[in-house]
Amino acid sequence: MPELRKDPVLGRWIIISKERQKRPTDFIVDEPQTSGGFCPLCPGNEYSTPPEVYAFRDESTASPNDSNWKVRVVPNKFPALIIEGELDKQGEGLYDRMNGIGAHEVVIETPGHNDLFANLPIDHITLVFRAFRDRLSDLEKDSRFRYVMIFKNFGRAAGASLEHSHSQLIALPVLPRMIVSELEGSESYFRYKDRCIFCDIIRQEIQQNVRVVCQNESFITIAPFAPRTPFEMWVLPKKHSSGFCTQTNEELLLLAEIFSETLRRLDGCIPQVPYNFVLHTQPLRTGRLDHFHWHFEIVPKLTSIAGFEWGSGFYINPLPPEEAAQYLRDSLDS
Repeated sequence: MPELRKDPVLGRWIIISKERQKRPTDFIVDEPQTSGGFCPLCPGNEYSTPPEVYAFRDESTASPNDSNWKVRVVPNKFPALIIEGELDKQGEGLYDRMNGIGAHEVVIETPGHNDLFANLPIDHITLVFRAFRDRLSDLEKDSRFRYVMIFKNFGRAAGASLEHSHSQLIALPVLPRMIVSELEGSESYFRYKDRCIFCDIIRQEIQQNVRVVCQNESFITIAPFAPRTPFEMWVLPKKHSSGFCTQTNEELLLLAEIFSETLRRLDGCIPQVPYNFVLHTQPLRTGRLDHFHWHFEIVPKLTSIAGFEWGSGFYINPLPPEEAAQYLRDSLDS
């Protein structure tokens, strides 16, 4: 029988449709498409991107924008929002508008065109997370911005327009609706129980041990109780922390370890599956929040959004998270 499950933070309902139940081998994933030809993100082609705003290089004396880099951050050549100008907020009757002010940057994660993020050395993944943290901290200084969204699209079906491994960040002058909903849901829980809901989720998942995918001393990956898609996973710090910017280099190394393992387990279940990951962190300049807990959400692109989903806001998932977690645990251990 199908089952309705409620997300404890957002109050969002998910339909677990066991009648449509699938094994990992039942999901069809398109073959990765290769374009060949010119890649603007490859070393030697730095002239084809805007000047970098941040980079890790092999030599401390290397010149900016040369080809001797490990991780490179550049403004997006075709930004969703532009950094120059004022917000100029206006009302038009009951409608609100403002100028599209923000920052849109590309994090080029590796010089290797064919490198996969999950297969990069742990030290290198750590550099990518350090770039996320440091760019977040820098953009926080701009009072026009209220939130920085950091995300990765892997695979054409997940929205990736370039093959070369990269992620993106967009600084926004408003709070995204999803983050507002998480803040409201977690604050409501905190007012009632005087505890962080994410901390309670972590404690219960460790105790029950049915939706835990993997963990180390500082981080845990779980299949959430009410997942939107098959094999959705959340990566969370075990110790309460509301802001990603507070993570030390040592903590980011441990995050890189579990993130690599998590993605390799996903690839072990469904090779080359397209996915998105998104960082959920506290709004800029808010200080420590006792009710909110930063985390990454990894959402594979395995189901389609159609009329029912658009009209209802429900998601239909054919694979219970308990079974997904078991497949993921077994994928590297068999």
